[in-house]
Amino acid sequence: MNQMGRQARLAADVLRSLSAEARSEAIRAMARHIRAEAGAILAANAADVGAATAMVDRLLLNDARLEGIAAAVEAVADLPDPVGAEIARWQRPNGLDIARVRTPIGVIGMIYESRPNVTADAAAICLRSGNAIILRSGSEALRSALALHRALAAGLAETGIPAGAVQIVATADRAAVGMMLEGLSGAIDLIIPRGGKALVERVSRDARVPTLGHLEGVCHTYVHESADPVMAAEIVANAKLRRVSVCGATETLLVDRAAAPVLLPRLAEALQGCELRGDAGARAIVPMAAAAEADWATEYLAPILAVRLVDGVAGAVAHIARYGTGHTEAIVAEDPVAAEAFLDRVDSAIVIWNASTQFADGGEFGFGAEIGIATGKLHARGPVGPEQLTSFKYVVRGTGQTRP
Repeated sequence: MNQMGRQARLAADVLRSLSAEARSEAIRAMARHIRAEAGAILAANAADVGAATAMVDRLLLNDARLEGIAAAVEAVADLPDPVGAEIARWQRPNGLDIARVRTPIGVIGMIYESRPNVTADAAAICLRSGNAIILRSGSEALRSALALHRALAAGLAETGIPAGAVQIVATADRAAVGMMLEGLSGAIDLIIPRGGKALVERVSRDARVPTLGHLEGVCHTYVHESADPVMAAEIVANAKLRRVSVCGATETLLVDRAAAPVLLPRLAEALQGCELRGDAGARAIVPMAAAAEADWATEYLAPILAVRLVDGVAGAVAHIARYGTGHTEAIVAEDPVAAEAFLDRVDSAIVIWNASTQFADGGEFGFGAEIGIATGKLHARGPVGPEQLTSFKYVVRGTGQTRP
């Protein structure tokens, strides 16, 4: 593990000075090798799926999903390169020229579960942003991750990029996670966890290096009294049921009390196949199970939805402030004043007006892919793409100035 750290640090030093086009070509080569190795990757994934006991949808790859992974990698290659980008520049009265310039973070440690696509997405985003990465997949997806990594490594070799730029821990031994959390003798600059609550809690508790990520995605959709009923039904159904296992899936539906007798039956009809758990007001309009206090704070990742009636925007904002996790919240409304009030007052990483919470995704934001969603308030927030994996430095140019 420490040798991996040393190799990653050496590779990070190389990546920092590589041209944007050299890194782009390496990313494109990785996408080509993913396609070329499709048979081996899908066979490895079939073995993982055959052994899986949970979260099979997240784990499963097929031809279409694998092509989606390759296409996402290619999209990252075409993104504007953040390394060296000038964020701001000004001159002081003494003639000093000061620029704030984006720079790679260095070595990223990525610890993740169940999602084979993270292997490729994280590698591409780190190359785009000039960072080396050490990947540690969960045991349930390890065969898939190793097969994908072989394709990524072939792309690096083809373009002359050091193998240390993208490495993967080839064991499911949890001791490897502990070593990464300790920083591999100073090699790792940032840890990003992506997985279940237990994983993220462990990383947050035990890491000795900075971390970036989110604990839970208790996302809300609020249907305002001015909402178009047809639009609201389509958005709510998509936000919950398109893929119930993603972190941007809506877990609580808030409905304006004033319009609930009209809106809630239509929303419930659109949510066929989803178990509804409601407060007394919701149950008085549509038959459903009773919600317990714990339901308001639960990330189900399943076809289960908590339903509550609230009094206007203020009621929705108050509920989200109490039970939300700072991930993604949406309002469906035709009233722009109400919508803007919601967008302004809700303090989450992503706030949405008249669209599904499942747009909480780096690819949908135009980042090509994402390495995760950050819900903290420092450094990065929301989908983490290449720009969010840079820091900055100040470049000061003088003409002989000395400080009095």
